[in-house]
Amino acid sequence: MSKLQVGVIFGGNSSEYPVSLHSVASVLRNLDANKYDVTMIGIDPNGNWYVYDGDIDTLEHDHWLESGHATRALLSPSKQEGLLILENGTYTTKKLDVLLPILHGKNGEDGTIQGLFTLSQIPYVGCNHVSSAIAMDKEYTHIICESAGIPMAPYIALRKNMPQTMAQIVKQVEAKLQFPLFVKPANAGSSFGISKVNVMDDLEKAIDFAYAYDDKIVIESGISGFEVGSSVLGNDALIIGDVDEIETHNSFFDYDAKYELENTQIHCPARISDEKKAEIKAYAKTIYHVLGCSGLSRIDMFIDDDEKIFFNEINTIPGFTSASRYPSMMANVGYDFPKLLDTLLELALEKANATK
Repeated sequence: MSKLQVGVIFGGNSSEYPVSLHSVASVLRNLDANKYDVTMIGIDPNGNWYVYDGDIDTLEHDHWLESGHATRALLSPSKQEGLLILENGTYTTKKLDVLLPILHGKNGEDGTIQGLFTLSQIPYVGCNHVSSAIAMDKEYTHIICESAGIPMAPYIALRKNMPQTMAQIVKQVEAKLQFPLFVKPANAGSSFGISKVNVMDDLEKAIDFAYAYDDKIVIESGISGFEVGSSVLGNDALIIGDVDEIETHNSFFDYDAKYELENTQIHCPARISDEKKAEIKAYAKTIYHVLGCSGLSRIDMFIDDDEKIFFNEINTIPGFTSASRYPSMMANVGYDFPKLLDTLLELALEKANATK
């Protein structure tokens, strides 16, 4: 049998570009070369597309663009063309059977590129453009999940194009929220732009910081407790991975805690009762279906001091390094890295066939 033609997309015009490089390196090392003919497709921080045919280490350390192994390319929105590879004033085409985006944050996880995939009519791993966009936007996630009865922290949303005075914002905060507050860009990941605010005098600075990453922000009441996560794999029938637990001595689970494990330890499985794990997994299934997800997601929640569960956020393309939480949770239920990737590609083809 001929190998499946897989386009693996990495990089991206996003603040999470470096995270993608580390994730995709692990993915490429774990894709079975006997099953897949892999085309590496890189997007640089300016949004330019390339086909890359160099080694994985060069990619991971962000020297791929100047390596001499990157050729300009683009994905056509036309079904007939597929991938266009541009050289010497002309182009060649390459047909791909399935796309595996390892992109995080804006323009990669927010439905933007998923819309292009849909136009190209190439099957792809992960949520569709609508679910990706909703899951990326913390305000819309709040609205939809709260309407389904899923508990979340109280919040307010602010928009840069609808300016308010600090006095007006303070009034909203005092009426609805409690300190500590978390101020977040509505559309960003990896804890970029997030601040923990303990007193009102620090709120304006945190708002300005969040607006540097997005034109819409959310301000949430902090939940006193600890964070747990649940991994989901599947389209309609779902496989739920193990539950993990974050133990951090930082003020919150920030970028350094996530990627350097600064003052942080991740326990998988979580150090909680089986009954609480079952409750978390049930919430994860509900959230996944309510948001219309497919393929995969990692769903993060809090357990407060009274052992109540609160949904925090969903990541539709979670981290994929060998030490990342999603692969670790799935490995604990029998899906090692190669099997996990096999399953994700199968699910992408299954979803495409179901919509024909």
